[in-house]
Amino acid sequence: MFRVPFIVATALIIAFAGGILSALSMLNASVGFGAIEVAGWRAFPTAQTASADPYAKAHRAKGGRLLYGSAEGLQFTAARDKDGLTLTGTCSYRMSGRTPTTRLWTLYAADADGNPLDAGAERPTAKNSQTVLRRRDGSFDIVISRTAKSGNWLAIPDTGAFQLVLTLLDTPAAASTGLSGLSMPVIEQIGCGQ
Repeated sequence: MFRVPFIVATALIIAFAGGILSALSMLNASVGFGAIEVAGWRAFPTAQTASADPYAKAHRAKGGRLLYGSAEGLQFTAARDKDGLTLTGTCSYRMSGRTPTTRLWTLYAADADGNPLDAGAERPTAKNSQTVLRRRDGSFDIVISRTAKSGNWLAIPDTGAFQLVLTLLDTPAAASTGLSGLSMPVIEQIGCGQ
């Protein structure tokens, strides 16, 4: 007598649990489709627009983050160096080159969830276009390491994997027409255990 209701209840529990777990898996996988990748830097230019796919909208709502509008800016992340190796706090890196045309840019190191890393008091944990030292041609080098370096230095803690977050504000790169021909800085490993 209770066999049929038990089978139906079991089937419903499995269906609901499977649906919820698959949706959570998709939300944790990415911010949606439509990623662009330039020299190891990844951005999702359509994630903040009305035409974003449903998973991107749900990911944005779940994270509680306010993204930039397409006319405001674009955020790039890099979790690997130019050789494809994961960025880690036990190694030192040099980020060199130029950013795309922008009014202002910011750079900081973050964990996998995008939260800024704390390298300790009195240490430079972020850089921006107003404070970075440049060469005459406008290019720059920023050393990313746990030990102090001369020039442009971005401090990171001696932790596991991290990512660099480069935010371009008021840039034509945020518009769909500005995505072709972007020139991004190159990240190269310059040593480990230093």
